[in-house]
Amino acid sequence: MKIAAFSGSLIDYSIHEAMSIAAELGFDGIEIACREPHLSPEASLPRVREMKALADGHGLEIPALAGYMGHFSTSGDAECAGAYDQFMGLLERAVMLEAGMIRIFQGGPNAFLAEDYHYAKAAFWIRKCAEEARAAGKRIVLEIHNQSLVETTDSALRLLDLSGDDQVGLIHDAGNMYITDTEFGEESVRQLGSRLFHVHIKDERRIGQGGAPGTFKNLTRHGEEFFLQCRLGEGEVDHGGLLRGLREQRYAGWLTLECAAPYPPKERLAYDLLVMKEWLQAVEVSTG
Repeated sequence: MKIAAFSGSLIDYSIHEAMSIAAELGFDGIEIACREPHLSPEASLPRVREMKALADGHGLEIPALAGYMGHFSTSGDAECAGAYDQFMGLLERAVMLEAGMIRIFQGGPNAFLAEDYHYAKAAFWIRKCAEEARAAGKRIVLEIHNQSLVETTDSALRLLDLSGDDQVGLIHDAGNMYITDTEFGEESVRQLGSRLFHVHIKDERRIGQGGAPGTFKNLTRHGEEFFLQCRLGEGEVDHGGLLRGLREQRYAGWLTLECAAPYPPKERLAYDLLVMKEWLQAVEVSTG
């Protein structure tokens, strides 16, 4: 398994600086957040070529482009068409950057509030995107994310089944699944099987109230809850089961670290990378 830095964790830096930091810290790659100042569907092609040359110069692969477009399930037809156009812009840039995956955000509401038509509409537009991705040799990833149609393995597989295209897979995110309060260990990896394309890693914990740096509020099946973003091992997200499950399934993809804990960006990424390497080594020893 290779480890990438999420450029969104370094969004206060230029993409040039973010790549330099990722290389300096020892990451294998960088997953690019598709919002400025890093990348957008409208970024000029000469600028994108410059990004690719910079990544190559640092020895960094670009496993995925983390798009923010989509929200098909709750958008009007004109908005969906606009999001599709944005996807097509990112697809062209993914080819130039040799990024194998593009994230689309499926939209809401929470899975436990969603109706059949939310899934049907999201699936319709995801299929359209998948056709273009296939032609370009790229894959689409949907992130298991709180406050979306895809909050649990069951809801994730439901949307994939409706999309009906094996070019579409999932990003496992134990941090998001902890917020949802659903299983995120070995069993979740087994359930997703070959549809697990990518993995995001971060840590959080439930708290009584928000307002402090690194805190946020979220709607879950328990109501409005508050959370604190943490460095790995300092929250309540036990990644042990996930890592064992990945090893058992012989997962050979990427792990992207996307820490947003209230520490200086470079410091928190360095910390999480060290912890993740220790965890991977421990899992390798324990599973033989």
